[in-house]
Amino acid sequence: MKHWHIDQVGWDRFDRAKLDPGVVPLIKAAAMVERNAADYVTYLTRVFGDDPAFQAAAEHWGVEETQHGDTLGRWGMLADPGWDFEAAFARYRAGYQIDLKADASIRGSRTGELIARCMVETGTSSYYTALGEATEEPVLKEICRLIAADEYRHFKLFYDHMKRYLAREELSFLQRLKVATGRIGESEDDELAFAFHCGNEAEDTPYSHDRCIAGYMSRAMGYYRFRHIERGMGMVFKSIGLEPRGRLSAVAARGAWKLLEWRRDRFQRSLAKEAAANGARSPAMAA
Repeated sequence: MKHWHIDQVGWDRFDRAKLDPGVVPLIKAAAMVERNAADYVTYLTRVFGDDPAFQAAAEHWGVEETQHGDTLGRWGMLADPGWDFEAAFARYRAGYQIDLKADASIRGSRTGELIARCMVETGTSSYYTALGEATEEPVLKEICRLIAADEYRHFKLFYDHMKRYLAREELSFLQRLKVATGRIGESEDDELAFAFHCGNEAEDTPYSHDRCIAGYMSRAMGYYRFRHIERGMGMVFKSIGLEPRGRLSAVAARGAWKLLEWRRDRFQRSLAKEAAANGARSPAMAA
């Protein structure tokens, strides 16, 4: 059973007067990434083809992730009545798909696959928490609270299965660290950038990864506060076998926060430079 249903959201409390225009492009992009969960379910059930317990868990996870996408998409259409979520998602599906033919994890082991999933859930739990705390729009605040709670439960789901496989596969600390850092680094790949493009740019606008990832990240990073990074770092440390609360985790969180600030500013400068070169606001800035 789902922990909540889309129809239980208080949609009638939507308040346009409290809408932050800067968050709308982010929600549009996130809606498509979340809605695309079915492909990941297919991939995971093939990788764990002889593990019916995990397959069932992955199926349930996919149902909840798809609901996240539908809920965010519905909010996006409230915020921008001229936006067509289904049309945007169809564009996204036509232009971005993961490899569904794999019958073994691209991370090199099942433990590695589950660590990678933990990294994703760490990021999304922190992200929706940050958005929910920043927004004053009551419906989006409720949605972000519900999704963030789901994503944290999903982290624990993948973490519990990861421990089960770690006992068999015995990945070293360095191997676990490599998978974790590698997956975190993939946050700037085409999955989010292309979703931003499909959700916020006209169909006749050529796709540019650099422009779209800058358009997404420059906005998204502005909603984080240090406490979100600190909490996320604890989850990362737990996944790779380190103490989640301690001096090393605190140092790593401060370093990650400084890095986030630097990257946010770099993305903002990139957009400003492109806008100046074009003599007008770029599509990513105008969205």
